[in-house]
Amino acid sequence: VQLQASGGGLVEAGGSLRLSCAASGGTFSRSSMGWFRQAPGKEREFVAALNWSGGSTYYADSVKGRFTISRDNAKNTVWLQMNSLKSEDTAVYYCAASTRVFIPTTRALYNSWGQGTLVTVSS
Repeated sequence: VQLQASGGGLVEAGGSLRLSCAASGGTFSRSSMGWFRQAPGKEREFVAALNWSGGSTYYADSVKGRFTISRDNAKNTVWLQMNSLKSEDTAVYYCAASTRVFIPTTRALYNSWGQGTLVTVSS
């Protein structure tokens, strides 16, 4: 599956952004989907993921209660709604697809990656 992330930008602390990830080809509707992020000088880290139906979700502690992941299989799209943004949320955000049935939180378990979209939160 090919993935195209979009929606990044510059936002003030406390603001909101919604990232989108459009999928084409492959088996999007049967894939678990995840969002990761990579800040300058840091490792890429898990942010959020959901299973093929969207019925099960999982979040990193650092974003729990502020970010929401969702999907629409009819539109081949997954979103990441980010509220109450903080300066430490500044990073390049990547969407990824996994053929695993359970919700993976490890980078190695994802098969396909989008190109990334930059989110900058000003304090």
